Amino acid sequence: MFTGIVEEAGRVERIQPTPKSIQLTVRMCACARGLKVGDSVAVNGCCLTAVRVVRRGPQAAVQFDLLQETWKRTNLQFAAPGALVNLERPLRADGELGGHFVTGHIDGMGRITRWERAGQDHVLDVAAPAAVMRYVVFKGSIAVDGISLTVAGVTKKGFRLWIIPHTFEITALRERRVGDAVNLEADLIGKYVEKFFNARAAA
Repeated sequence: MFTGIVEEAGRVERIQPTPKSIQLTVRMCACARGLKVGDSVAVNGCCLTAVRVVRRGPQAAVQFDLLQETWKRTNLQFAAPGALVNLERPLRADGELGGHFVTGHIDGMGRITRWERAGQDHVLDVAAPAAVMRYVVFKGSIAVDGISLTVAGVTKKGFRLWIIPHTFEITALRERRVGDAVNLEADLIGKYVEKFFNARAAA
């Protein structure tokens, strides 16, 4: 379980297809502290397992093995060496829930349709599939590339977000452009509420 509070933006070091998986190696610093093989890290909001950790002073090169299913369903398929990715370690039992509950299971990919500065902030419009939009509500939470954000506006096919300077500076959003794909995870609570109401209606 994660919170959507990105700890740092790491750099993709290598992407290597193999017969069984796609090996993704990411260079990181803060998220590498205490990290060991078998631990989880959210990479652009996608929960991945570290299979190799190579220390390099304060940094580490961490390798993840991605299955084809993960590769096809996330924007990691568009990543290239040198690209930034958002990183977050799992929530500790005694940690602070600064964002919202994020599982690291991507519901679908959206596309950036507007991304520009507005005063000190930035405005971000995302077109999203219907399977995600059914859970998007005004002032609700959504994870975009693993970042917990508040929905500022909703249309039939997308939603709007306002990005404060701090979020822009510490996340991979600063590299994003109009047309780029972003990973989306809808609020978990909304999914359970829908299931409970559907079950009662069926009964």
